[in-house]
Amino acid sequence: MEQQTLWSSLSGHETQPPLADRMRPRNLDEFLGQDHLLAQGRLLRRAIQADRLQSSIFWGPPGCGKTTLASIVARMTDSAFYKLNAVTSGVADVRQVLKEAEDRRTRYGQSSYLLLDECHRWSKAQSDSILPAIESGLIRFIGSTTENPMVSMTPAIVSRCRVFQFHPLTRADVVKALEAALRDKERGYGLDDVRCEEGALEYIAGVAGGDVRTALGALELAYLTTPEEPDPTTGELYRPITLETAQESVQKPMLKLDEDMYYDMLSAFIKSMRGSDPDAALLWFSRMLYAGVDPKLIVRRLIVHASEDVGLADPTAMLQASAAATALEFVGMPEARIPIAQAIIAVSMAEKSNSVCAAVDAARADAEKGNFSPVPVYLRDQSYSIPHANTPGYRYPHDYPDHFVRQTYMPQGYERTVYYHPTDQGHEAKLKARHQRRYGANHEKTRS
Repeated sequence: MEQQTLWSSLSGHETQPPLADRMRPRNLDEFLGQDHLLAQGRLLRRAIQADRLQSSIFWGPPGCGKTTLASIVARMTDSAFYKLNAVTSGVADVRQVLKEAEDRRTRYGQSSYLLLDECHRWSKAQSDSILPAIESGLIRFIGSTTENPMVSMTPAIVSRCRVFQFHPLTRADVVKALEAALRDKERGYGLDDVRCEEGALEYIAGVAGGDVRTALGALELAYLTTPEEPDPTTGELYRPITLETAQESVQKPMLKLDEDMYYDMLSAFIKSMRGSDPDAALLWFSRMLYAGVDPKLIVRRLIVHASEDVGLADPTAMLQASAAATALEFVGMPEARIPIAQAIIAVSMAEKSNSVCAAVDAARADAEKGNFSPVPVYLRDQSYSIPHANTPGYRYPHDYPDHFVRQTYMPQGYERTVYYHPTDQGHEAKLKARHQRRYGANHEKTRS
């Protein structure tokens, strides 16, 4: 109500609040998206309508409606409503809110909400200062964050709140918000004749990436910078927002990369290569570069993948990955993107085998068990050891046909242990055949 009064008292475009603020939904019916939380009959909608919303955390990407929903809660509740920002507020601000909330509860029996924007930015000391008030019900806490609260917030706060995850708005949702702004005669441009060329709003919505605030900002810029023209038929003035104007009014797509999204895209990149899909791998690689990820981090994962999921099925995969790392070091970006892309394609298209990864993990598991038996005498360093009588000596493989002789290299208790199981994939099939010729199909490695 206060916002509406303020807007009504303003005159002149230069004093108006931004379009995104003016068009902020005022009730649940105007709210766009998040049907999994706010559709008719859903828990969160029922709790807000009944003024029974308990301490909660709204988690989701920018521009998806977290703060807007908190503002709707403020309008619909009979409770007092306080708002702080974790970046600018401290423990003293919290104490002041708690003092006022205690006074309201004592004098009027009125409960209080506290909305904390960017709540993941709060320190442990700040979080601890509000815990008793949440536990006693003195305040109902609503935290708004773009970061995963399970990782970025103190467990004590998270355990006392219900976490509601918000999803990015769809392109259709953003287009609806733009169309609503064009129709609205009170807060938007409904009093003017604004004509958008086909595809203009869809372009803005696509570039905004689910962020309504960004989309409305682009529409506002397009409106304010487009002069009115007379209609060739009627002579009436109108504002033509062309596709070109829309393209100029919105920044290039911004990929907001938080820690969760970084690891998600890195995972998708690796799984695309493991699944032998070079196109998907190149897309995830390009998105990470676009978002500002250090290419060294990407190349490191490329090298690991060349062994973890390709290995000896195609030994050249490691050479390709290592060459990409060398190119990045020697040439630098952006030129190095080409040899890196070559390595990504080569690794994606290579025959796959995880036998190397499985072998070293199995060996490590045995090493971690303890019970370390000594090195067999004939394998010890003979430069310092005392000769042992009646002990079979080490057999030098190069003295035997094919430069191979069967003897046990394992410590006692592991003589028949096998870690590496070659597959029939690519080059590894040749290694498997050679291995079987030497040790037999059952990998008998005991000393003959």
